[in-house]
Amino acid sequence: MQSVLHAAAMIPASIPSPSWSGFDIPLPWGALRIHAYALCILAGIIAGLWLTSVRWARRGAPEGSVWDIAIWAIPFGIIGGRLYHVFSSPDAYFGPGFDGTGDLSLIPQIQRGGLGIWGAVVLGAVGAWIGCRRAGVKLSAFLDAAAPGLLLAQAIGRWGNYFNQELFGGPTTLPWGLQIDPNSPNFPAGMPADTLFHPTFLYESLWNLAGVLILLALDRRFSFRRGRLFCLYAMYYTLGRVWIEAMRIDDAEQISLFGITTRLNVWTSIFVFAGALLAFIILGLRKRSEPDTVFLAGREPAETKAVDETAEPKAEESAEPKPAEPKPAEPKPAEPKAAEKTAEPKAAEPKTGTETAAVGPDEAAATDAEKGERATVPADAAAIRHLDTAVSDSESRDNVRNNQSGPVPASSDAGKDSTGGTMPATGVPAAGVFGRQGTGTAPEAEGTK
Repeated sequence: MQSVLHAAAMIPASIPSPSWSGFDIPLPWGALRIHAYALCILAGIIAGLWLTSVRWARRGAPEGSVWDIAIWAIPFGIIGGRLYHVFSSPDAYFGPGFDGTGDLSLIPQIQRGGLGIWGAVVLGAVGAWIGCRRAGVKLSAFLDAAAPGLLLAQAIGRWGNYFNQELFGGPTTLPWGLQIDPNSPNFPAGMPADTLFHPTFLYESLWNLAGVLILLALDRRFSFRRGRLFCLYAMYYTLGRVWIEAMRIDDAEQISLFGITTRLNVWTSIFVFAGALLAFIILGLRKRSEPDTVFLAGREPAETKAVDETAEPKAEESAEPKPAEPKPAEPKPAEPKAAEKTAEPKAAEPKTGTETAAVGPDEAAATDAEKGERATVPADAAAIRHLDTAVSDSESRDNVRNNQSGPVPASSDAGKDSTGGTMPATGVPAAGVFGRQGTGTAPEAEGTK
């Protein structure tokens, strides 16, 4: 227990004043001063870009587009933030009441501190819009992806106020009170050297870090789109900025509205909160007229795919002749040639006198072309034709016994079946007749030789 109390006693009762505010880089013509304030701003930008790039990639945005947008948004944001600070705290630059006694050379000296968040957001959004148009993506989609990253960047960048010993609050006796070097130009005149002040930079940093977690949780739960998450960012930040800004005692422009006189940043936070709330409600009431996509109309990758799909049928049409190329398969129509070769010998086989006997006088006078055509007729058709020519016109075809298979004795049946020269010589089957073979010698067959 005593060790715990001893450790607690070792904890400082206040936040010490920083003893380091930067370092120098020696150069041939002098030295380059690197301020801690600038390093904090740079670290905040890097962290914010990292978180934004992760969320942007999950939205299906083009790879590397976040950097294309950042190169426009960051310079515009820094310039806008500086301009807002200059005009919201003009005494150091233009003199009290703009009497011309200020130092205009201090305006570009951003390393001394002084960036107004609202100027950075407004002009940074203009730069982001330019980058989004060039990348073919929607500004609203990018702002939703960047909202938590903006809070993260502000949370880290606020520590630059600590190293510059600026923008602190009023006196306090709390154990986390901030010490300020009495020799600092920002130390309030007339106050004791051991006075502690509210560390408003720490309040805002912790507030912003909590806001990062809240925005991420809300976005995961409700998937806010079309700029609604950015509206939540604006409402959350301004809600904290109102009470934090009211605690600060540094010089600032005072504005009187509705009988209330307060700092300009307080009024700005109130109006931004009201505007963001109204925009959030209106965007929530509007129905989605287009699909949820990060791409601008006409810049979607799907159009490229559609063009490819329309081009694919042409490629298929040009490729269709490949399977239809029957050049190597053309032997199929050439098959009848082989059939003719095999059929011609069959037709030429019975030149023993039977074919001339079975063919009538007119058919015997047929041309060679007609013989070639007959050679292509199937064997069944040829068999039927020979059978028909072997039957007498006066005899009924129902009684033809040649249509039945099996041997027939060479008795009186041979005389009946014979119709004058249709039977072949002994042992030779009639052309075109299947399953039958003559056993006798018909007298007419010898007459045809």
